[in-house]
Amino acid sequence: MSHNFRLMVFSGSANLDLGQEIAQYIGIELGKVKLHRFSDGEIYVRYLESVRGADVFVIQSLCAPINENLMELLIMIDALKRASAERISAVIPYYGYARQDKKTLAREPITAKLVADILSVAGIDRMISMDIHAGQTQGFFDVPVDHLTAVPILADYFQEKKLENLVVVSPDVGRVKTAKRYSDRLNADIAILHKTRPAYNVSETTHVIGKVKGKVTLLIDDIIDTAGTMVGGAQTLKDHGATEIYACATHPVLSGSAVEKLEASLIKEVVVTNTIPVPQKKWIKKFKVLSIAPLFAKTVVNVHEDKSVSELLGGDDQV
Repeated sequence: MSHNFRLMVFSGSANLDLGQEIAQYIGIELGKVKLHRFSDGEIYVRYLESVRGADVFVIQSLCAPINENLMELLIMIDALKRASAERISAVIPYYGYARQDKKTLAREPITAKLVADILSVAGIDRMISMDIHAGQTQGFFDVPVDHLTAVPILADYFQEKKLENLVVVSPDVGRVKTAKRYSDRLNADIAILHKTRPAYNVSETTHVIGKVKGKVTLLIDDIIDTAGTMVGGAQTLKDHGATEIYACATHPVLSGSAVEKLEASLIKEVVVTNTIPVPQKKWIKKFKVLSIAPLFAKTVVNVHEDKSVSELLGGDDQV
């Protein structure tokens, strides 16, 4: 290794199973840390082993309850800084608030930038994340950002299914570039849905650009939140003659009645990753969860050893 300081991995409470899996793939024990909630909701953090001079990676997804998980991460970072860690990397598989990446109306915040500023002030030296909703969020940080993608993992799963007459479907024009990555890996055509948002967390799909009649379709996205985009898109594809409809996304936010919508939808299978844990109460037979732990484990090791991260994604397949 190129550093004399040791590698340590800790996990917040948002996705402890993923943290343990990443540490297992690396071949080390997950670091010991005490996380406590006082009766008024304040968060207490204390590391139960020395981190002085260590290269520390803190794993925490910014999923629900997002504000508690964000605050817990900030306090973990602050404790590391005050305990003289040599380098602190925030490993954030799901970067919450990323959809608030620009102003579209007067007097709106750019919360994705605000979160980046808060993390930087807290003391991180690097941020590692996966399929951030808007690529420009990387530029909100003044520290290095390693931006991973789950496209190879998800595409390889569907490649093994050997689906014939497959068309990759982008849910809107904003995901066309990602759809192209899927289509290249799956040797499939592309179609695009025309989507509008009349209100927050509400989407309407009306038109299809491309041929889907008589085809097996794969509807892709980065996030499944309320599932309105996926369910509405599936109905539109069926109305335009698609024979089978599959769906995949990196982040299973699954808020509100998303699970019930997906259960009743025309989608045959919904494939996601474990950037966000899917609790048992939200589990349905249509779900397939793929692990991103091996990719994050390799990324942590390469960052620690000052090796290339992009080569883990095929050289230039970062977003």
